[in-house]
Amino acid sequence: MSEQSLLRLSIAVTAALAAFGIIVGLLSGSFAIVFDGFYSLADAFMTLLALLVSKLIATSAEPTAKGKLIDRFSLGFWHLEPMVLGLNGTLLMGAAIFAFISAVGSLMAGGRAIDFGPAIIFAVVTMVIAFAMWLFCRRANRELKSGFIALDSQAWAMSAALASALVIAFALGHFIQGTELEWLGPYIDPGVLAIICVVILPAPFSNVRQAVADILLVTPVDLKRHVDAVAEDIVERHGFLSYRAYVARVGRGKQIELFFIAPSDWPARHLSEWDAIRDEIGDAIGDEGPDRWLTIVFTSDPEWAD
Repeated sequence: MSEQSLLRLSIAVTAALAAFGIIVGLLSGSFAIVFDGFYSLADAFMTLLALLVSKLIATSAEPTAKGKLIDRFSLGFWHLEPMVLGLNGTLLMGAAIFAFISAVGSLMAGGRAIDFGPAIIFAVVTMVIAFAMWLFCRRANRELKSGFIALDSQAWAMSAALASALVIAFALGHFIQGTELEWLGPYIDPGVLAIICVVILPAPFSNVRQAVADILLVTPVDLKRHVDAVAEDIVERHGFLSYRAYVARVGRGKQIELFFIAPSDWPARHLSEWDAIRDEIGDAIGDEGPDRWLTIVFTSDPEWAD
């Protein structure tokens, strides 16, 4: 299954669960379920946005890509990916913070009575579907290696964990009815919601941090180290004086610029010879494909490289 097909499936399932959750949450009086539905709805919207960006990236990477939009963005659409991932993580963190504040307020006001029957049914259905989608997306992304699918898989994992917590909490609330612990019932829904918010809040943070690093073009250490090793080997074997390497990762795209400083008294060479060195460098760097932007320049003037 392709990245776009998997995202479409995820959007459809997420939207259906979100609508189901909001309806059941309102009928049962559970704000935890309403939050789960709202969280899923926000995730579905962001996944739809991710799908659009994915289509743009795939279209622009085609050799025959033409059109006004392609002409306007001749460097591609990689830069949109970290923007979407960062926005997604920020919205999910914001929703969790808001829900946590609401849960604490409800606990201080004496809790909230809910109908545990429909709540348990919803939690079980959501847990099973979310767990299945997490496994499916995770397995598919072993080949796709997509940042969007990885984030979506993480969202399904969080949904499965959230639903599992709801199943346990609502089952507990159902069984204590009619017992001396029944007074705890109104506190279960806001208490579980507060705990869930605390647990899921840090999850999108790593995605937001990576997205900000990509937007700011922070040089990835591992990629820079690899490019430096390749460039140093080329300098030593071909007799260049030095090199300059500029590396950035923008979403799934790797942008690499290499400048090799040659002695000014070198004899002239055929263009095919320079191209052969470029091919050698490209093969050594690896990851050739539509997501690698590699520029290699040979010059005898260091000012062109600085």
